[in-house]
Amino acid sequence: MESCMVSTTDGVCLQGRIFKPPQEATKNGSSGTAIVLVHPYSKLGGCQGLMQGMALRLAIKGFLAITFDMRGVGRSTGRCSLTGLPEIQDVIAVCRWVSQNLPAKKILLVGSSAGAPIAGSVVDQVEEVIGYVSIGYPFGLAASVLFGRHYKAILRSRKPKLFIMGTKDEFTSLQQLEKKLMSACGRVQAHLIVGVGHFEVEGPAYEARMVDLIVGFVAPLKQ
Repeated sequence: MESCMVSTTDGVCLQGRIFKPPQEATKNGSSGTAIVLVHPYSKLGGCQGLMQGMALRLAIKGFLAITFDMRGVGRSTGRCSLTGLPEIQDVIAVCRWVSQNLPAKKILLVGSSAGAPIAGSVVDQVEEVIGYVSIGYPFGLAASVLFGRHYKAILRSRKPKLFIMGTKDEFTSLQQLEKKLMSACGRVQAHLIVGVGHFEVEGPAYEARMVDLIVGFVAPLKQ
């Protein structure tokens, strides 16, 4: 694991970590795809530490994985927001830094909880991004007050998308998820985890399963 510092266009300095695959794991060419992981809601304690278990597992499977603290979190400068709109610049900056400084020509964006709408707003703003995975996207009515302005970007994107959600998600019902995905463009997949709530899905007990789903989704996109 290596540390990195990334500057945004509006002067924020972000602290990140790079998880590199072991040499023997790079033979399958996976290291040519970097996976940028966007952490849950900063206002509720979201930080890159919550994504590092998945990042480590992804590296073991041969992928470059990058975690980072969005503005106002940890040692990253700036102030976090309620809506996640300024944080869009954070994700863009990290993706561009990755494409310029790491041996990866393609990027998969993975967002967890509130990190999902923020990451989704970036998919079509960075050419190197080839796909998107959300873990517990907050599509529900109450969540839309904060994150509703992010929805159009990911639903209109034609890049491949995978939405992972527990069937007992406290923020988005199955009906709400289905309705949103019916309006989505391009290749759209959904994976439901039966009997599991929002915070369980994003927790450490499901890291291995999330990684297996991510790797299975990105495999055909690398070609």
